[in-house]
Amino acid sequence: ILSQIFTVIMYTLIALSYLAKDRKKIVAISTASIVFNALAYIFLSAWTGLAMCVIAFLRNLYSIWSESKHKASEKITKRDIAVLIITYLAIIAVTIPTYNGFWSLMSVFGTMAYTYSIWHKNPIVYKFFGIPVGLLWITYNYYVGSFFGVILEVALLVTSIYGFVSALRQGKKPRTKKATAKTSRRS
Repeated sequence: ILSQIFTVIMYTLIALSYLAKDRKKIVAISTASIVFNALAYIFLSAWTGLAMCVIAFLRNLYSIWSESKHKASEKITKRDIAVLIITYLAIIAVTIPTYNGFWSLMSVFGTMAYTYSIWHKNPIVYKFFGIPVGLLWITYNYYVGSFFGVILEVALLVTSIYGFVSALRQGKKPRTKKATAKTSRRS
């Protein structure tokens, strides 16, 4: 029962992250959700999922620290690439002792895809990757018996699709009359 309560809290936070408009809010909300996700997996004895939560938590803490220490940038730096590689190596390292069959790898692939989406620094990429990440986590939650996880991940998948489509539509909005007028004066 506790795992299902923590699962509901976690998915509520993740859904909010897909609706957030900037990277800082996305990472902060995502970090809070990871704590509840880890607690849920402890109660389910889902050790690969728990290991992915630990890596994800450390990844997000680094991201928060890095953006406060260094100027937040839309550009991907050499340091960012190194952190991505180190994170992927850590994911592989913790997967080896927690491996519990092919289906346990769905959490690994989900974490890797989610890590890439956060690393990329583009909210639209984050929202797009919510779709394959959702499918992977639906599979993993079914495998470990987190039925609320399956139900809520489906809802989250719908939310991520909505967030992605909304972000695409906002990017394609026609310019306002003021912006058009200013542009036409320059031509």
